[in-house]
Amino acid sequence: MTLSERNTFFKAGIAFCAACALILLAASFFTIPSYQGIDETDIRRPSNIIQSITGFFMSASYYAVHASLIMSVVFSLFAVILIHSFFERTSAPEILYIAIFAISFAFEAIRLILPLQSIFNFPSFYVRAASRILLFARFFSIFSLFAAGLCAAGLDVQKTRNVIFVIIIASLVITMGVPIDVLNWDTSLNMVNGYASMFRMIGLVAFLTTMISFFIAAKIRGSKEYNYVALGVLLALIGRNILLNTDNWICPVLGILLLSFGTWFLCSKLHKIHLWL
Repeated sequence: MTLSERNTFFKAGIAFCAACALILLAASFFTIPSYQGIDETDIRRPSNIIQSITGFFMSASYYAVHASLIMSVVFSLFAVILIHSFFERTSAPEILYIAIFAISFAFEAIRLILPLQSIFNFPSFYVRAASRILLFARFFSIFSLFAAGLCAAGLDVQKTRNVIFVIIIASLVITMGVPIDVLNWDTSLNMVNGYASMFRMIGLVAFLTTMISFFIAAKIRGSKEYNYVALGVLLALIGRNILLNTDNWICPVLGILLLSFGTWFLCSKLHKIHLWL
């Protein structure tokens, strides 16, 4: 992919994220008033380490979840704008996959389909389809970071389209094979999916492989900056997990801080690396 084509992709990503932000804003007028009528006590809460700790002290709040959705979409928009601004004239093969990772957060607005269904009572088919789109975006996001690590470690950058195609196919295979229960969701507005443990393992393996790839890149290319990129990936993914899978007021702030700082940190180090190449 040429520099011009990549920059065109960045601009398209900015337009897409801006459109998602407008859709989220419009949907908020309907969904925010509806949260008062939802009883959280009858709905399961997310199960992860951060949620278990913070959930012990704080009750579930759909307003907090809504705030996390706003933060996710706004992060997506500003992250891609900044990536385009700083890398417009810098050839950094990894940054395309980092941009895809950032753009994926715009899809989190899809979670509002659950309260919207309770308001407008549309068929469950649309909820299932929306849930699969969101799952696809999340797996595509993780696999894109995985590709960024492989790219840094020496993947042939001339085959970008092939890599993206493989990521799309892998994400589709996983997404289409997941059973989704449209009648059950948790308090973070995430649908209950089958094979949860297996897919958490897939995400963990992809994460560890990404980290190792950047450490290998630091050794192969003789640049310790790649070690700092790996640290940025770690912080960003922790922030992502908090932002996407929790339901109380502590987590949106903690999640967006870790996600934003981690993404800024890894991008700044990548920029520094490629300025000297």
